[in-house]
Amino acid sequence: MRIDRRHFIGGSMALGASACIPPDQSPIGRLAAELRLIEGTSGGTLGVSLYNTASGMTVGINQDRRFGHCSSFKLSLAAMVLAFDAAGHLDADRLVTWREAELLPVSPFTRERLADGATLRELARATQTTSDNTAANVLLRELGGPAMMTQFWRNIGDDISRLDRTEPALNNVPVTEFRDTTTPAAMARTVAKLVYGDVMSEAARAELKEWMIATETGLNRVRAGLPEGWVAGDKTGTSLAANIGSIYVDIGFAEGPEGEPPITFAAYFVARETHEDMDPAALATLAQVGRVIKEFAEPERGLPLVGKLY
Repeated sequence: MRIDRRHFIGGSMALGASACIPPDQSPIGRLAAELRLIEGTSGGTLGVSLYNTASGMTVGINQDRRFGHCSSFKLSLAAMVLAFDAAGHLDADRLVTWREAELLPVSPFTRERLADGATLRELARATQTTSDNTAANVLLRELGGPAMMTQFWRNIGDDISRLDRTEPALNNVPVTEFRDTTTPAAMARTVAKLVYGDVMSEAARAELKEWMIATETGLNRVRAGLPEGWVAGDKTGTSLAANIGSIYVDIGFAEGPEGEPPITFAAYFVARETHEDMDPAALATLAQVGRVIKEFAEPERGLPLVGKLY
């Protein structure tokens, strides 16, 4: 095969020029590079979006890639209960019951309250703070199913996130699955809308925030990497299903003690292998995201203010 010498030289020069392009040395570029380094040593795929609620600036990697919610959708489900109650669409203090046959694993609250039932508000708190699976399914049953959860996201401007199934089927999310997924970019902004926006009343936002802070399942994930003195709340999700790898999720907010703007985050880590139990290395990968949040929030980085985008 004949090779045109001019094309060969031109192509070589183009490759040489591209190799000399320096990496992005802006504050955002350096933070993105830090996240890529975290992913590079993690043994899996990391998707992260950090959202500055004061400036509207974001930083992350794989921000538009789809990841499974796992139990992290329960934050939005709890918020939907509070928002509908505040708007008068339902009474969050209405008592509901469920049958023993509906009980699923990881249902501490609903198992204890099987005989007495609970209010929608109590179920919302339980599904957020303890990730109670039965509570989530009962709420979905009472509020209109996964389709209503998806519609709630659409109503607040999230055109990406979707819920298609209930617990536990929604945790089966292989790489090619579109159902029960979101993207880091979409969810970081949705968290900002729920916690700091006008989706619901100030009292409802305060209640949701209190539940997120009281949630202990995320203490060894992103929150573990935040400095002492920060206030943070989150909702986690985990899937250790066979044949899809292991999925670790953490979404939430973080507020510094010295006037740093609140940051919302959405972090998803997919390990290549399936773990039999929570993997310390996977949790440590998410904890490293917490350290990047601190850098992102530092006002001396000189990130431009462009107005709140939520």
